[in-house]
Amino acid sequence: MRENFNDYLAFVMVAQQKSFTRAATKLGISQSTLSHIIRRLEERMGMPLLMRTTRRVSTTEKGEMLLQILQPRIDSIESDISSLLRFRNTLAGTVRLTASDHMIHVCLWPKLAAALRDYPDIKVEFSQQNGFVDIIEGQFDAGIRVGDDVMKDMVAVRIGPDLRFVVVGAPHYLERAGVPLHPTDLHAHNCINIRLSPNGSLYAWEFEREGHELKVKVDGQLIFSSVYPMLAAVSDGYGLAYMPESLVAEGIKKGIYREVLKDWSPCFTGYHIYYPSRRQISPALSKVIEILRQPI
Repeated sequence: MRENFNDYLAFVMVAQQKSFTRAATKLGISQSTLSHIIRRLEERMGMPLLMRTTRRVSTTEKGEMLLQILQPRIDSIESDISSLLRFRNTLAGTVRLTASDHMIHVCLWPKLAAALRDYPDIKVEFSQQNGFVDIIEGQFDAGIRVGDDVMKDMVAVRIGPDLRFVVVGAPHYLERAGVPLHPTDLHAHNCINIRLSPNGSLYAWEFEREGHELKVKVDGQLIFSSVYPMLAAVSDGYGLAYMPESLVAEGIKKGIYREVLKDWSPCFTGYHIYYPSRRQISPALSKVIEILRQPI
């Protein structure tokens, strides 16, 4: 059976005030209720804790021993809580974010890199995970995902423009294997896959043209869990990859990659930072969101 610590707090208040009347007023309860609480505590402990006279209340020897046990701990708890409550209005503390490697590189870090110098007491922890993560179960403050993937019971704030995904290959691969003209032609190609989470399925490539949507499960020699080694494999001529356009645009200009199936390349709602709608967010997280909402 757990102790009723409210009884101990009531005892400490009476011992400090040396009066049931004053202690009852401080606690916001009636004097008779307070007397009942102290009587219950004394019966539970099997010893008198307070001596009552017509003029004052004082502790017994055992009551004074109990007061010396309780008072330092109560003072310590109050001090710790006061320290914690300072974070309510202070730009300090750790903000834990879950995001994909691409999001961290192209969206989060470019925006946070310079701004965080102005807030040295804010710590940001990045957890690099490409698959969808339950931020409550994972004890994250927020997550970053494409807007279409955010769960409906979350608050989602846009932090980036819409994204276009494209299929790219090295010119020498396409000269050897041919250029696909329709998404179904990908079945004849060596495609570089990505698995977003360790136990998840391979990501199906998504296409859209004139309102017609199509998902294609591709096959190939290589499977990665990050887009960055996929780029190296494309450059080395291992096949085609499905990538965010922003990641390969410069390489396309330089002729390192060649885009195919251009008229089938879809756009997705841009990156959003999301957090539970029922959770009060800290000033530190609020500031991080404010920074991320700014354009690069």
